[in-house]
Amino acid sequence: MKFVLALDLGTTSVKAGLFDEQGACLATATREYQLLTPQADQAELDAETYWQASVEGVRSVLRQSAVPAAQVAGVAVSSQGETLIAVDPQGRPLRNAIVWMDNRAVQEAEDLKARLGAQVYARTGIPEVVPTWPACKMLWLKRNEPATWQQVGRFLLLQDFIVYRLSGRMVTDGSISCTTMLYDIQTQQWWPPALEAVGITPRLLPEILAPGAVAGTLSAAAAAELGLPQTLKVVCGGMDQCVGAIGAGNIDEGTVSETTGAALAMQVSLRQAPADAGGTPVYVHSVPGRYLLVPVCPTAGMAYKWFKDHFIPAETPDPYDYMNDLAEKVPAGCDGLTMLPHLMGAFSPASNPAARGSFTGFTLSHGVGHFARAIQEAVAFLLRQNLDAIEALGLHIAEVRTSGGASRSRLWNQIKADVCARPIRRLQNPDTGLVGDAILAGVACGLFPSIEHGCRLFVHLEEQFQPSAGTLQYDAFYRRYLALDENLKDYFIKQFSA
Repeated sequence: MKFVLALDLGTTSVKAGLFDEQGACLATATREYQLLTPQADQAELDAETYWQASVEGVRSVLRQSAVPAAQVAGVAVSSQGETLIAVDPQGRPLRNAIVWMDNRAVQEAEDLKARLGAQVYARTGIPEVVPTWPACKMLWLKRNEPATWQQVGRFLLLQDFIVYRLSGRMVTDGSISCTTMLYDIQTQQWWPPALEAVGITPRLLPEILAPGAVAGTLSAAAAAELGLPQTLKVVCGGMDQCVGAIGAGNIDEGTVSETTGAALAMQVSLRQAPADAGGTPVYVHSVPGRYLLVPVCPTAGMAYKWFKDHFIPAETPDPYDYMNDLAEKVPAGCDGLTMLPHLMGAFSPASNPAARGSFTGFTLSHGVGHFARAIQEAVAFLLRQNLDAIEALGLHIAEVRTSGGASRSRLWNQIKADVCARPIRRLQNPDTGLVGDAILAGVACGLFPSIEHGCRLFVHLEEQFQPSAGTLQYDAFYRRYLALDENLKDYFIKQFSA
């Protein structure tokens, strides 16, 4: 029996998993990290923190499973997109990683938008030029940290950095790089006009491999640190949303999945890049040769975690269960309380980097449960907004498969079903990023012949949440949410634009 490791680096934690070749998950481990926010629109983390959390996660699943190290054939790595790590020629980070949700590069985004214009969406699949994209972050570094800029050997994304620490190779793939605003999704190569606009050459970027490709084998240093053989294959998984689509069995047209983790993201598989997706982001799938429509909302589960961290006593046992229990006692619509979950700006379906979070309509009668449920409803409203935008393109959505940490909440799943008036189907293993990584590792290591075969072994559907009688009343609450979002849009721009 052979085994594969999966490593999925999210915004606030890294998850590790160990699977056998029949699809059974033998062990998982999570290691959290706390982002640094030196200013309101900035988010950073020491790159070494990502590596140490990954090492601890891998060691933990190996201990839990007691699987002999020699029987582990490979590890696939996926990560959040857009988090930028500048390293020197020896691969040492020059500064903290600039996390994907960081909005400091507002002026750089405006300048690149003015220079590259309408070409951006056609060539990269990115509908709006915003500070999120690594191209904007790079230009900010060039202008604001010239000493760092002069020392840069390569710019890496988070997946690239972990793959480098594992294998010693600086490589990337189209799935993780497609939202850099430097990657041409038509040619599957770096896009020269964008590189020229930022002032870099391909020499400062990693070599491009196909999603699911083998980057190499474990370096001697990584093998010693992890307790694994140097023969173990290191596989490029791709962006967490794309790998998670595989883990949800979303590998061909007709399937829609959504992930409510730190962010809210939807995935719609396509066999070719559309000529015009109506402003919806187009990603390179981790299934080679396919694409994804991926509307993204920066803060979803992270808003719920923020509320827990700041308003729920630290000594509360099972704080998320406690919040869900309180929220379940609150009626739909939260007695007039409406929340906007834009804690780090808004992106899909309408971009507004200046947007902020808001709780509106509360009185002395509102309690903790109202605020907890208002966050759940706000994320469900965002989900409906984006599903409606996808259907406007002529794509039919019969069922939505849900994953991510929020999918463990029966209440939240039911709220989504009621708000969206569509069935919400939970997956047996909600850690779709780990499942997708395991499938890609299994294919790369020759344990089974294809991604399709791997999905049959690894992906299992579970409970389905049908829209209930609450669906009709949620229409009014949804309209209230849309009105608040629209009414505050200009205020946010006026007050918080750089």
